[in-house]
Amino acid sequence: MLSTWIIHGIFILVCVACLYPFLVIIGTSFQNESDIMTYGYSILPKKIDLTAYRVILHDPAVLLNAYMVTIYTTLIGTVAGLWITTSFAYTISRKDYAYRKGLSFYVFFTMLFQGGLVPSYILMVSWLDLKNNLLALILPFLITGWHVLLMRGFLQTLPDALFESAKIDGASELTIFTRIVIPLSKPALATLGLFLVLQYWNDWWLTLLYIDHENKMKLQYLLIRVLRNMEFLNSAEAMQYGLVKPGQQVPSLAARMAMCILAAGPMLVIFPFFQRYFVQGLTVGSVKG
Repeated sequence: MLSTWIIHGIFILVCVACLYPFLVIIGTSFQNESDIMTYGYSILPKKIDLTAYRVILHDPAVLLNAYMVTIYTTLIGTVAGLWITTSFAYTISRKDYAYRKGLSFYVFFTMLFQGGLVPSYILMVSWLDLKNNLLALILPFLITGWHVLLMRGFLQTLPDALFESAKIDGASELTIFTRIVIPLSKPALATLGLFLVLQYWNDWWLTLLYIDHENKMKLQYLLIRVLRNMEFLNSAEAMQYGLVKPGQQVPSLAARMAMCILAAGPMLVIFPFFQRYFVQGLTVGSVKG
């Protein structure tokens, strides 16, 4: 009984240690700049100040549009990426496929050597003509070598007897893939799906490279632009040119925390739906001896 209480106490301390930074972020986002400079970051602000949120949300339509663009690219990219990655991984995981070793080496080779930024930019802009196109925010992350190898490793654990029995019953490869492989791969699909969601949601680099129109900018890049503008307004150059009045403070520190809440909030809601599949095994008992 004592050992159980000790274990519970250790896990409670670990949970508090993980939750504390997030509470600090929330509390600091409601502090004003002078209190942060004087008292530092705090869970309980001395005085609640919504200036940081007012600055970030000064034009709600722009922020809402950035949210919609981010949600759209995340959903489309995740679903398409799961299908393409799983299809490719299933192909090279089959032992009866003649070219699986060559394709596996090709995937592994792309993890060691990449084309680089300049060729990628030329491909997207000059050849594919995707400048200021939402496809430029989706295509680069659709399939990566690490995700393919991760999914292949899981699919190789599926018993070959499943595929053989399905073929005996007259099932085609597409039927086997959609009705057997995908349902049994829910844990791997959930893990890979979470990786893709985080990759698409947190991306700002592709927007910087390929998007100039404000109505097609993603949330992360928009928040970065807002933060850079506030940092400039706090600089000496801004006061020199009269952009900021003497003594006026722009809430750049509190805005950092407010941006974290606006950017990371949806992910905190999505993560519990994926968590239940991480350790779950669905192939146990699927083949009867």
